[in-house]
Amino acid sequence: MDKKQYTRVGETLWQEKLENGLTVFVNPRPGFQKKFAFFATNYGGMDMRFSLNGAWQDTPAGVAHFLEHKMFDTEDGNALQDLATNGASPNAFTSSALTGYHFECTEKFEENLKILLSFVSVPWFTQESVDKEQGIIGQEIQMIEDDPEWQVFMHLLSGLYAHHPIRVSVAGSRESISHITADTLYACHKAFYNPSNMVLCVSGDVDPQRVCDIAREILPAQGNPPIQRDYGPEESPAAAQAMQEMVMEVSTPIFQLGFKADPAPNGQERLRRQLIGTLAMEVLCGSSSPLYAKLYREGLINQKFACGYEAYPGCAFLYAGGESRDPQAVRQALLDEAARLGREGVDAPLFQRLKKAAYGNMVRGLNSLEMVCIEQAQGYFAGVDYLDFPAVFDTVHKAQVEEALRSWCTETRTTLAVVRPQENA
Repeated sequence: MDKKQYTRVGETLWQEKLENGLTVFVNPRPGFQKKFAFFATNYGGMDMRFSLNGAWQDTPAGVAHFLEHKMFDTEDGNALQDLATNGASPNAFTSSALTGYHFECTEKFEENLKILLSFVSVPWFTQESVDKEQGIIGQEIQMIEDDPEWQVFMHLLSGLYAHHPIRVSVAGSRESISHITADTLYACHKAFYNPSNMVLCVSGDVDPQRVCDIAREILPAQGNPPIQRDYGPEESPAAAQAMQEMVMEVSTPIFQLGFKADPAPNGQERLRRQLIGTLAMEVLCGSSSPLYAKLYREGLINQKFACGYEAYPGCAFLYAGGESRDPQAVRQALLDEAARLGREGVDAPLFQRLKKAAYGNMVRGLNSLEMVCIEQAQGYFAGVDYLDFPAVFDTVHKAQVEEALRSWCTETRTTLAVVRPQENA
């Protein structure tokens, strides 16, 4: 195994690429009681169209999430119960770009790791169990469709993007999941749940070589070639729609404002763009910014207001949202302030304070074994060496943040999504 020291954050990472293509990362934490393992595939809700065996496959929205639910079923029972009985706390999640399975434990780590690798790599579905799961996930979809905050975020994405599948719900719709069959799940598992498309990240007081040995013992000896994916036609830099509105049972209008950023390339540039985008939003309307104080004082936002930056393959965007009696006024205030900052420049002392705060948040995050493993996995799929973030921070300067505000926070790149109360309809 290869060993790398990250002296600026005091971390060590062992890495090995197995013969089947699986990459294993182990972050040793001597003396820690807890151990955390994260086994992830580079497959998420937006991977609906892909090439398998030389033919393009179009799958219904929601397959990746549906597959995550069904992977815990085994021919002998349920892997969740097996892990819980063994003293572990297991879970899983599906995002637009990734599906991950994980557990935390203080004992029987090797036994639990074998269970994790076994059930994720060996699918077992019946049409009867798939039909039953459609009802369960259908109820889950109905619940999130009744959530105004979920609705306003999905309307934001469909306003920003005309074609990119980021605009489609990870869970799909009740109609789309009705087309999922056992054969669909087996095909998607074959395409994406192969070692060369996956990563295993472990953190805790464990033996790195032993982790690799267990992976070799449990997983298939061979991996498959990379999967070609199709995310639709190239997007225009402009937002697809300037405004998205709907009416729901809310007491105060809920809004999300988005700025369509340039897609971030793979590699350390992806992390640099993330830092630039995050700092741009903190400078523009973060809780320490002058604009935040002004909007709060005027009663246009409250403590639920939040902002940030998100990037996925082929797309990236900045966002800000919460509750407001006048979302249009907030939209105009952010556009005006972005134009001013791009023209006059960002206050240098404020920028340095925010940059130090962002750096400190990332360093503190290393105390979480879960965060280290998940960030490492997400970074790996994007070609990012996550623990090298101090060196990337050194390359981020005020002028780059100002350029991001000038380029991305413009009226043509903006979508405002609003959920209004019934009486305001």
